[in-house]
Amino acid sequence: MKSISVAAPAKVNLFLHVTGRRADGYHLLETLFVAIDLADTIALAVRADGAIRRTTELTGVAPGDDLAVRAARALQDATHSRLGADIGVTKRIPPGGGLGGGSSDAASVLIALNRLWDTRLSRAALADIGRGLGADVPFFLQSRPAFARGIGDALVPVTLPVCWIALVVPPISIATAVIFAAPELTRNTPSAKIEIFSEGYGRNDLQPAALARFPDVTIALAELRAHSRDARMTGSGSGVFAAFASEREARAAIATRARGTRGLVARTLARHPLASFG
Repeated sequence: MKSISVAAPAKVNLFLHVTGRRADGYHLLETLFVAIDLADTIALAVRADGAIRRTTELTGVAPGDDLAVRAARALQDATHSRLGADIGVTKRIPPGGGLGGGSSDAASVLIALNRLWDTRLSRAALADIGRGLGADVPFFLQSRPAFARGIGDALVPVTLPVCWIALVVPPISIATAVIFAAPELTRNTPSAKIEIFSEGYGRNDLQPAALARFPDVTIALAELRAHSRDARMTGSGSGVFAAFASEREARAAIATRARGTRGLVARTLARHPLASFG
């Protein structure tokens, strides 16, 4: 196999609690990840000369900062592969929305190149590489929704009912560091005692800091809460979401969004699209 095209799905955090802070400054989290069928598409082709080359432009992101490119180079370094790759990413996941697009791209590149280069690393070994790229990358190397602890990379697979997600993403990008640096950020939410979560469980502890700094997120959240009291922000980004039992309800929820915001409807995934990709 010399080339392949793979999906890189977005995620939402059904809740996100900050439970503490390590001595090195990293925050301790508990979150429930689920992938959704909104996805980027990544085309990869093997190069014999060892070069890693991006074939598509990503606005505002230099090739050296692109997580897809960094993932290929990290795999190359870890395995001493002499092969390279052309990488083309068709973006559908809004950047800066807390949907994990960059991390998912990195994970799908690791999975796909592991096959194309015949490097034969286990998913656990790929996750070790992924941790150096971003805390969300190991989740996208799992096959199922997952409850995460630590900095978000200590994962326990869970089974969740499939539902429809209404997403509203304002035209802004929120830097994770800005939110985690907020002095009012809650950093002592009690740890979950059991890994069984009812519908609408928990909250996003990063949300109040984002609402205080970004009025567009406040407006988007208020609009979704007119349709679901459990609407909340995902991750540290600008995107807000609500879960519904039907596509019709999800589409009705985004129909009343403010002009200029992006409205999307997606379905949660019981399994990652590359779950069986060896």
